[in-house]
Amino acid sequence: MTREIPDEDVVFTEIADRLRERYPQASPDDIEQALDVARHHFDGAKVRDFVPVLVEREARAALDQTLSSG
Repeated sequence: MTREIPDEDVVFTEIADRLRERYPQASPDDIEQALDVARHHFDGAKVRDFVPVLVEREARAALDQTLSSG
């Protein structure tokens, strides 16, 4: 049984949409920056299965911190 691996760009676009919905008070630049930083944190990961979940979690934490301090 083979499993189709989703295109990460599509997955990250979906994550960005969810972040914009969850954080309507955040600027688009803040959301993109949080997502980019989190995404690049996992650039060297050899196993990619959980990278989208980890990126979304890290980006949400960054946005929570940014919005609570600003």
